[in-house]
Amino acid sequence: MLHHDRARRRFAICLAGLAGFVDAVGFLSASGYFVSFMSGNTTRLAVALGTDPARALAPLLLILGFIAGVAIGALVVLRAGTWRKPALLLLVALLLLAAAAARAAGMPNLMLGAMVMAMGAINNTFQRDGEVAIGLTYMTGALVKLGQGLALHITGRARPGWMLWGLLWAGLLAGAVLGAALQDRLPMGCLWIAALWAFAMIPVALRLPSDS
Repeated sequence: MLHHDRARRRFAICLAGLAGFVDAVGFLSASGYFVSFMSGNTTRLAVALGTDPARALAPLLLILGFIAGVAIGALVVLRAGTWRKPALLLLVALLLLAAAAARAAGMPNLMLGAMVMAMGAINNTFQRDGEVAIGLTYMTGALVKLGQGLALHITGRARPGWMLWGLLWAGLLAGAVLGAALQDRLPMGCLWIAALWAFAMIPVALRLPSDS
């Protein structure tokens, strides 16, 4: 976050909000499994393997789907050149559209598969030297950096903008609250809203200065 300009920071916070929105919808739709938080699914996989191996398939498939989404998103980024952010967001939007259509058609497994792939893909949005620079679907790293920034602030050595990691976390939290509320009140419409959110981010990405 600290290496990016203000426009990209706002963009990252909006995308973290989208990730939180989708993960809350997925969590409430999949009996407590996650479509973006793979640490949680890994813990559930481990617990299942240790206590009831028959229940290990669901978290394992979600993790594999997430990896597939990351890989497909990375391929899009590699091939799209300077258009990588809009191209990636188009992929994410189409996957969320497929998830919404699958829910409408009564195919929950296909819905979750499309959601988890979308959340894997979106993590390719911010890269530096081929590595993820800002994780959009997991906030442990952001909270660690926030805590480290707080320690440096107390000692007078903090870099400007260290609190931005807290804003990124807050973006995901706000999106998750909205996603949970809409899943509770508008379950058949919330994924269409998520897809529209992703589509709305494409023109924003197009207006960002080139980072090629």
